[in-house]
Amino acid sequence: MPRSEPNFPIPTSIRRVLGVILILFLALLLFLPRQSHEWLRHVGGPFARILEVPLHAVASIQNSIRHTWDHYIALQDAWEENQLLRQEVQRLQGEKNFLREKAIIATQFQQLLAYQETTPMTTLPARIIGRNVSNWYRAMIINKGNQDGIHPEMGVITDAGVVGRVVRVNPTTSIVLLLSDPNVAITGMIQKSRDEGLVQGTPQGTIHMKYLPPLSPVRPGDPVVTSGLTNDFPRGLQIGRIHEVTKADTDLFQLGEIEPIVDFTKLEAVLVITSFQPALPPSLPKPAVSPSP
Repeated sequence: MPRSEPNFPIPTSIRRVLGVILILFLALLLFLPRQSHEWLRHVGGPFARILEVPLHAVASIQNSIRHTWDHYIALQDAWEENQLLRQEVQRLQGEKNFLREKAIIATQFQQLLAYQETTPMTTLPARIIGRNVSNWYRAMIINKGNQDGIHPEMGVITDAGVVGRVVRVNPTTSIVLLLSDPNVAITGMIQKSRDEGLVQGTPQGTIHMKYLPPLSPVRPGDPVVTSGLTNDFPRGLQIGRIHEVTKADTDLFQLGEIEPIVDFTKLEAVLVITSFQPALPPSLPKPAVSPSP
């Protein structure tokens, strides 16, 4: 009969102790690969060479995890810094737009003030603070009122030409009807032929010159100016140019359509004519007279 090898069973307690030792050893390999590598270097022998490959692999994985984590933290910091830079750029862009608007308004005011110094009448500069363009009327609101000497029926102009007329006045603001409103009518004149007519807006927002003489040689492109026959505008202010002339067989007068010289949609500031006479310079103070001895 064949000879059987003796079988020595390992007690359960010893197996448990060996299992705990194996778990601790694996934990040492996983979580402290560098330290375990140094320890195994002192042990030497084939056992250390066998474990060197998995130890290097675990160390490489640990370095990769640490590198990935550091990279994520760096990206998170860069993202937060990028958000702050975006907010700063938006703030600076807003300031740039605000300063640009102030520069545009300041440029228009400088042009108006330069014109105000040369014009032979008294005017008051005002800023436009509101607009109303509807099917009923075309108007704008300026930031000057009766406290500043503004009254209804005063003419409103720019350095280019006629804008409209003041129709309502409050203490600090006024409403100005534009020349394109059908409720505004002023006397005009063809500058070349000297023929006069009535300049008035239409419900469609265009400007017509009515009652032109039937034999007037008016042509498209002829400039139209104020005639000075009313109390709102002096003579010679630019209104626009004739765009088209029409006359039906049943009409007695010619009708001219005017292309205004002022773009009403782009106005920021205007001048209100307070007097046809130029502003008087401030009087110099009289020298003090010393009492006679």
